[in-house]
Amino acid sequence: MIEVSGLTKIYGQRTAIEDLTFTVNKGEIVGFLGPNGAGKSTTMKILTGFMPASFGTAKIAGFDVFDQAIDVKRNVGYLPENPPVYFDMVVEDYLKFAAQLHDVTKANLKAAIDLSLEKTGLTHVRKRIIGNLSKGYRQRVGLAQALVHDPKVLILDEPTVGLDPVQIIEIRELIKSLGGAHTVILSSHILPEVTATCQRIIVINKGKIVAQDNIERLTSRMKHGLVYQLQVKNSNSSGIQAIQSISGVKSVTNENGKISIEINPNQEELRDRIVDVAVHEKMGVLEFSSEKLSLEEVFLSLTTQETNVGGQS
Repeated sequence: MIEVSGLTKIYGQRTAIEDLTFTVNKGEIVGFLGPNGAGKSTTMKILTGFMPASFGTAKIAGFDVFDQAIDVKRNVGYLPENPPVYFDMVVEDYLKFAAQLHDVTKANLKAAIDLSLEKTGLTHVRKRIIGNLSKGYRQRVGLAQALVHDPKVLILDEPTVGLDPVQIIEIRELIKSLGGAHTVILSSHILPEVTATCQRIIVINKGKIVAQDNIERLTSRMKHGLVYQLQVKNSNSSGIQAIQSISGVKSVTNENGKISIEINPNQEELRDRIVDVAVHEKMGVLEFSSEKLSLEEVFLSLTTQETNVGGQS
């Protein structure tokens, strides 16, 4: 549904994004994740036709963003970081205006407005002035204008920025409900945003894609060797030495019976072997677990290194 190849944008001497290549499948919700200034908004603006690229190609629903811009806009709903709402307009009047801009026919106009109000939970405030609504509801109005022409693709740039915790949860749930019927790409620098709403993430740093995969595989890929945690009654030296001698064990550290065992990357399953050795050495196994790398650790690792560790999922 979204196909991007070699996308590059240069401002004078500065390269905002460089050689971006990715796809988003029909009905998928994908998070475009990166720190502030990474190039997320630039990419969103290019995909929606608000800004030309310097090099590369991009297609939305089969239409070229640069050569078939009108067709692209008919198939795209865009919510920029600051919702493009008019505070002095009534909600349904504003949505009527947005629908007409998208060439929704007069015969379909009321149904289109009603559906977008229903999808975004705004039916009960349709007669309210936008400026009198809370920020969370104004964000919903911005999302409703992106939906009013029933686009195949939704492009959302930082959709929860500035909202309170309750409003954030509401908008996340709303976005999740749109998956399947719409293809969604969501730009964010907030880690919980992508874990709560997205099926897959694309991580961008300094204008380059450094990884793209689903969260589970990305976490696994970034783990430079698994760490097992072993709690024992008797952390005798012979037992520690026996665990250290297991093929594939990189290092063993012991703090008062709390043993951390680091395993070499791409190593076969060693849990049973480690427990068997601990039992044989009469160490008295109390607990055994594996340590998982958090998404925060993945994100920090990806955005503080230059090398590309990702690939298409």
